[in-house]
Amino acid sequence: MKWIAAKVTFDSPDRVLATDLVANIFYTLDLKGVVVDDPDLDTEQDWGEDAVPPPETLGVTGYFAETAYASDQCKTLEAELLRLEGVTGIKTRVEYDRIDEQDWAEAWKAYFWPEKITDTIVVKPSWREYPAGPQDIILEIDPGMAFGTGTHATTALCIRMIQTYLKPGDAFLDVGTGSGILMIAAAKLGAGTVSGVDNDEVAVTVAKKNMLANRIYPFSLSIGNLVDDVSQTFNLVAVNILAEVLLTLLPDVKDVLKENGVLICSGIVTAQKEHVISSLKENAFRVVEGVEKEGWIAIAARKRKDDGPESKTGRG
Repeated sequence: MKWIAAKVTFDSPDRVLATDLVANIFYTLDLKGVVVDDPDLDTEQDWGEDAVPPPETLGVTGYFAETAYASDQCKTLEAELLRLEGVTGIKTRVEYDRIDEQDWAEAWKAYFWPEKITDTIVVKPSWREYPAGPQDIILEIDPGMAFGTGTHATTALCIRMIQTYLKPGDAFLDVGTGSGILMIAAAKLGAGTVSGVDNDEVAVTVAKKNMLANRIYPFSLSIGNLVDDVSQTFNLVAVNILAEVLLTLLPDVKDVLKENGVLICSGIVTAQKEHVISSLKENAFRVVEGVEKEGWIAIAARKRKDDGPESKTGRG
């Protein structure tokens, strides 16, 4: 299959936030891959001889399948970039190129390196070497055509919160599982059962491969409209998706959580924080923690009885 690479470059004093906001636009278009070109990339030359030089300009590239709808997707991208400029003042430029799927699938791997997410948890690409220490918990990942390398701020925050709130033997559900990285983290941190659901068949296939590569047994993966067909209840549920989607899911997510169970939600930009907290309270959740990284927020909230007390969020 042929793909259209849409590279967006921009100027902004807050490069990290601008990068994430542009990447967010690509995510809303339901793309199968997004790559960030960062001139400040540390290529870690001592990881190996295959390290690549950093790109010359900061940019975000998304990949559209070259179908009859590709032209409409490009127009939507351009309209969303104009809207972003109107709201934030971030001026963008977009250039298009056509590439083969195999060329894309291999090229982006040059920029994915092992990264320590917490004091003990390391996300490691399956094709890289990493000298693990005795306390390290290694999450080996090959995202393929699914979202989720584990190194984006939203995913890193989720992993940290899973480490904080997961208790041994807990039943864990990942809504919008992508590459399966959060399921792997939960399993290696002691979850009794791990389950994941995604509306993308490709993501479920990739997640299954990653679960097997990490020797996670047993696990449950399903294709569906997120929690619509989930009948089991869980101690801990993670939802790492766009805030707009999260808000529509809250009533259904509440139904798949055990009493006093914990919901971890991420994919929330700072400006959306108060709106999400308000919606959580309206849906019988008690917010117990909010943490921020690089302009993104992750929130942990407990399911409560409708007449139970509420508490204010903290910040870590």
